[in-house]
Amino acid sequence: MKFPQTHTLKEIAAIISCDFVGADNFPVLGMNEIHVVEPGDIVFVDHPKYYDKALQSAATIVLINKEVECPKGKVLLISDDPFRDFNKLSNHFRPFVHSNVSIAHSAQIGEDTVIQPNCFIGNHVTIGKNCVIHSNVSIYDHCVLGDNVVIHAGTIIGADAFYYKKRPEGFDQLLSCGRVVIENNVTVGSLCTIDRGVTGDTTIGEGTKMDNQIQIGHDTVIGKKCLIASQTGIAGCVVVEDEVTFWGQVGVTSGVTIGAKAVFLAKCGISKSLPGNKVYNGNPATEAREFLKQAAYVKRIPEILEKLK
Repeated sequence: MKFPQTHTLKEIAAIISCDFVGADNFPVLGMNEIHVVEPGDIVFVDHPKYYDKALQSAATIVLINKEVECPKGKVLLISDDPFRDFNKLSNHFRPFVHSNVSIAHSAQIGEDTVIQPNCFIGNHVTIGKNCVIHSNVSIYDHCVLGDNVVIHAGTIIGADAFYYKKRPEGFDQLLSCGRVVIENNVTVGSLCTIDRGVTGDTTIGEGTKMDNQIQIGHDTVIGKKCLIASQTGIAGCVVVEDEVTFWGQVGVTSGVTIGAKAVFLAKCGISKSLPGNKVYNGNPATEAREFLKQAAYVKRIPEILEKLK
């Protein structure tokens, strides 16, 4: 998330009441998660296991819970609880704003777009031309839909990321202030859920078609012209390249990359990054021919055991 204007390191430190290492006037342009940070962004880290990753990332402002040597060209915000203070910044720069109307006055809706009854369109939502939003769809604040998009009944776009920190008293949620961006010519089926990014965008690429009852996690990027069948669940921070096909009930773990034109047969379980231009089956997902070979070998086990008697 980029801030509306550039802030100084001193100004950011004042918002969260923490010490800092670096020049008072060091420019701060935004905040983001580690996989999408750019120079000028704040990234937070609260575990020694990830200190080096954060300090060596593209982010130039590191919100950290230990005073460490500051890399050249970067600055530090020293906090006793970076998770809490990252939430404070999220709430400061993009607070929740309640609505008392079905379609927010700040929403922008393109020419010839149809919005059926009982929909909710949140603050600062942008919807393009020639779209059809069927009944009982909810589109949360700041989401962006392109032209010729169809959203079927009961779908929810832009709900919070499923991202929690375990504390002694329970789970503490990382606040979501990102968006969902749906590009041109996308169809989303009924009762789907597409979560917004924590600070960035969850993206559905141009021409992608989604069946009913699909879950897309936060900050995931779905490429162009993908096909996603019913009851598929894709976790957060996944990259799905162009023209990938997921058949029914495929499950994808977080943080993996799926190569272009890969095909996953029903009930595949994807637990690691996989190359494109191949057909996969099984759990864990395996190239389909190899999966069939393994299945044939398993069928022969009783015969082999009989011979060993």
